[in-house]
Amino acid sequence: MQVVGYEADEVGDEGKSGSGAAGGGLYVADGDDVEFVEAAPGTDLSFGLGDRRCAGTVHDGGHVPCDADAAPYCDAHSSVWVCARCTGTCLKDEMDCHEEHAMYLAAFAPDTFKVGVTRLWRLETRLREQGADRAAHVRTFPDGRVAREVEAELASGPDLVDRVRVPTKLDGFGRDVDAAAWEALVERFDPIDRFDFEYGLDLADRPVAETMAAGTVRGWKGRVLVLDRNGSTYAVDARSLVGYELTEEVPDRDLQSSLGAFGG
Repeated sequence: MQVVGYEADEVGDEGKSGSGAAGGGLYVADGDDVEFVEAAPGTDLSFGLGDRRCAGTVHDGGHVPCDADAAPYCDAHSSVWVCARCTGTCLKDEMDCHEEHAMYLAAFAPDTFKVGVTRLWRLETRLREQGADRAAHVRTFPDGRVAREVEAELASGPDLVDRVRVPTKLDGFGRDVDAAAWEALVERFDPIDRFDFEYGLDLADRPVAETMAAGTVRGWKGRVLVLDRNGSTYAVDARSLVGYELTEEVPDRDLQSSLGAFGG
């Protein structure tokens, strides 16, 4: 069985101040078939990780495997959504983003602030996919081209970025957003709407970054799966699992312990 994808969704009450825990799971291929292995809060996962190779593709619900060593995807199966690289000059043969786009600000604890663009109807979903702690919808544009132009201009400034890597996000787990800095930023834009997200993780300390698929699921924050195991809490970038073969034998190897494991 090979991990070929992942998914995280909110479970519980939705809304701008939603506090529902985030659930999700892994897409696992066994031959040509793909099944969803649930990883909702409270689920016990007990998989070891074997060899890792290209995850191939999932097409029409079936798996097309690949034997290339590169992981999670080889060059033939890597794909970067062209719109993610857009700065206002369309990279497609014909522009097709003729629908309303939202520009947003997103806060990642403690003090990383991002500017981004998404289709208006996907705004809250996109923010949760990224694991944002707070956010504000600041502008609406008639199409994606104009939105990307403004986004690129704002991201070139000193206080906003247009990408936040997972290690930076992990640094903020269990910490609060710098409220004063966030409010000062948002007030410059006269926001249309504001969001304050909770993910139900109840973290007192930052979890330890690991790549594993064994433990009790505490929840998800964006694509980060949080697991409790042997008295410690671990954060797993779900993308780091893609391409691995899952085994029934969980290795009894030493794991770095979180500070919380030593509490009395």
